Amino acid sequence: MSIMVTGGAGFIGSNFVLDWLALSNEPVINLDKLTYAGNRGNLATLIHDPRHTLVQGDIGDPLLLASLLEKFRPRCVIHFAAESHVDRSILHPGDFIQTNVVGTFHLLEAVRKYWMSGGDALKAGFRFLHVSTDEVYGSLDNVAPAFRETDRYEPNSPYSASKAASDHLVRSYFHTYGLPVITTHCSNNYGPYQFPEKLIPLIIHNALTGKTLPLYGDGRQVRDWLYVKDHCAALRCVLAAGEVGQTYNIGGWNEKTNIEVVQTLCLILDRLCPPARGKSYAGQIAHIQDRPGHDRRYALDASKLENRLGWKPVETFETGMDKTVRWYLEHRSWVENVTSGSYLRWVEKQYQGKEALP
Repeated sequence: MSIMVTGGAGFIGSNFVLDWLALSNEPVINLDKLTYAGNRGNLATLIHDPRHTLVQGDIGDPLLLASLLEKFRPRCVIHFAAESHVDRSILHPGDFIQTNVVGTFHLLEAVRKYWMSGGDALKAGFRFLHVSTDEVYGSLDNVAPAFRETDRYEPNSPYSASKAASDHLVRSYFHTYGLPVITTHCSNNYGPYQFPEKLIPLIIHNALTGKTLPLYGDGRQVRDWLYVKDHCAALRCVLAAGEVGQTYNIGGWNEKTNIEVVQTLCLILDRLCPPARGKSYAGQIAHIQDRPGHDRRYALDASKLENRLGWKPVETFETGMDKTVRWYLEHRSWVENVTSGSYLRWVEKQYQGKEALP
């Protein structure tokens, strides 16, 4: 038996693959396009591991998908592959439609054909686990209850709209064809191997290199923060015991404003890697012009997953953040390798020239 993972060289996907093979001998077929956020270095410890097969390819390639499914005969597909950064979706929305919507369609079609042509054992045990986001639900005000699985979709960015569309496609393949799918919605992940376009690794990198720590608007946008290893544990739980056709929210029960996140990072860095002349990294914080359509608050109610399957996060915000900062401090060569070339050009385009707020 084996499992197939799409996007398994990206942030969450690579953490899932590493954890899976640390806990199981079941082989992993890892399909990743290896774009800017897909990094072979994330999987360096598996380079000689026969249980891991990394295939560079596109989920939008039907012939490749069909050949991989036929060759390896996986018992499940865990679908991480996605364009996932809101800022990039504002600049280049077409990339998000192509990968998240069209790519997911091609993957579903290939999996449907594979599943329908399989024997009774494959049909009975097969699962398609679709990893989605809390952003499909839209924005909450400060007093509204956290999103539940039954809340309606109200996406507000090209990224979240593309993920919402992929969710609907997955749902339709269950109701139309009987494909045994499960969808999960996660809150903001953080931890090892996260590409430094996202808030936490961006702040760590900028702090250590003496650059501005940019905060959109007043910095009081609220997000629920989930340590990536907890997310991976939840996905294993859902894959093992989740009900076909169901949706599960995976949250960290850690609502924090962006300014709180950045201030926490500065305090940890002040302690672990003190800046010169006794100053605090907090002195590098700068509020900049907000991005278009910036959602004010996301929060997930993950009680369904806890009540039905017994999962809840292990890490608190404080312990997860401490582990994350320590990882980046101990893996500076990894950061250096991913923060050159196109990354530098993107950061310049995204942040330079933004009007500083008083």
